[in-house]
Amino acid sequence: MQVNYSIFKDMFKIGDEAICKLKVAEEEVQSVFKSYDSVKEFNQYKVLHAMQEARLSEQHFQWTTGYGYDDAGRDKLEEVYARVFKAEDAIVRPTIVNGTHALSLTLSALLNSGDEMLSVTGSPYDTLHELIGISGDYSQSFKKIRVKYCEVGFLESGDIDYKEIEKKVSSATKLVYIQRSTGYSFRKSIDIKTIEKIIKIVKAKNENVICMVDNCYGEFLETREPTEVGADILAGSLIKNPGGGLVLTGGYVVGKKSLIDEISYRMTSPGIGKECGLTFGLSRSLFQGFFLAPHVVVEALRGAILCSKLFENEGYLVSPRFDEQRSDIIQGVQLNNKEKVIAFCKAVQEAAPVNSYVSPEPWAMPGYNDPVIMAAGTFIQGSSIELSADAPTRAPYNVYFQGGLTYEHAKLGALKAFQSVI
Repeated sequence: MQVNYSIFKDMFKIGDEAICKLKVAEEEVQSVFKSYDSVKEFNQYKVLHAMQEARLSEQHFQWTTGYGYDDAGRDKLEEVYARVFKAEDAIVRPTIVNGTHALSLTLSALLNSGDEMLSVTGSPYDTLHELIGISGDYSQSFKKIRVKYCEVGFLESGDIDYKEIEKKVSSATKLVYIQRSTGYSFRKSIDIKTIEKIIKIVKAKNENVICMVDNCYGEFLETREPTEVGADILAGSLIKNPGGGLVLTGGYVVGKKSLIDEISYRMTSPGIGKECGLTFGLSRSLFQGFFLAPHVVVEALRGAILCSKLFENEGYLVSPRFDEQRSDIIQGVQLNNKEKVIAFCKAVQEAAPVNSYVSPEPWAMPGYNDPVIMAAGTFIQGSSIELSADAPTRAPYNVYFQGGLTYEHAKLGALKAFQSVI
C-alpha cells in the first residue's frame, strides 16, 4: 500500500510524531480491514439483487403530490427494504425525522396501558428516556400511561446476562427491546449471533413476545440483519448507515406485516396507514443511497478500526479493540478528561469538508441529560454515516467517533483527533 504521508504534514499541519504512529497503526490493521471485504461484497450484491427482483425502474423516481396516493416509488422503496431485510413489510419515510422518531413511533404503536416492556441491553439511548419515563415529565410517557418498564443490565464482563433475561421474561411481557449499538455506553455492540440467542431464549419463555431491535448504526456490518434471526420488528435512521450519505432525512421500520400495519396507523391515522405520505421527490437519492450503503459502511468501519488502534497503541482504553467483533460503526475512546474530549471533537471538526473553521462546544442538546459536544461538519445535518464525533460531558469522559463516506476522510479525522489529544 503506497501512501503519501507528506500530504498530512504539508496540507493539514500534522506533526512527524503523529504521522509515524499512524504508519505503524495502519500497517497493523490491514488484516482486519481485509476481513470485511467479503461482508461488503455480500451486502452489495444482496441490495442489487433486491432491486432487480423488485423490478426497480426510472418511473419509481418520480414525484407525487398531495396525499401521495399510489406513490409507486415509495411503495417500491419499501418493497426493496423488506426484501433486503428478509421482512414481510417496511415503512421507509422522509417524514420520520430521525432514528429516535422511528423507535418512538414503533414503541408507542405497540405498547398500551398494562403492557410490559423489557430492555435486555441495559438502559436505552438517552433520547428515549423521556418517552419511557426514566427522566422528564412527559404527560404521555410509558410511566404515566402505566406501561411497566424493566431492564436487564450487562454482566461485569460486559456480556449479555442471559440467565437474568430468562428469569425476567414472563407471560406479562409484551415487548423485549434490544439496542444493537453501544449508544453512550462503553460496551460491545450486540452482534447478530447474540441477538439470535436472546430471541431464542425470549421466545422459549413466551412465544408471543414482540422482539424489537434498535438497529441504528448496525446495518450492513454483518451478512445478516436482526429480522433474519427472529426479530419481529426493527427500526433505524436513514442518515446513518442505510442512507449511504446521500439521503437528506428519514427513518425506517421493517418487520412483520401485522406490526407494520399498527405502526403505520400511529404514523398517519387508523384506516389510512401506509397509503398516504409523500416522498417529496427524494426517491432517487433514497434508492441510490441504499445501493451505496454497503460500501460506505465498510469505509466508515475501517476509519473506526484505525482510530481504535491509534489510541490503543498510545495506552488509552478503547471499545471495541481494533480486532474485536463489531456490529456497529461506533468507536469509543475513554479519555478520562473533559478537555481532551473537547480537543478530540474540535480536531474532528477541523477535518470536515463543511464548517471546518467552526469550533464545537458542549451544549444542552434536546433529549440529553448532560451537555453534549458534537463535531459534525457534514453535508447532511446530523448525518453520522459522515465523519463525526460526539460525547456527553460526564465522567469517565468517553468520546465516540463514527462515520466517514471514504476511508481517507475517516483516517484524517482520526489522525487529527489523535494528534490533538496526545
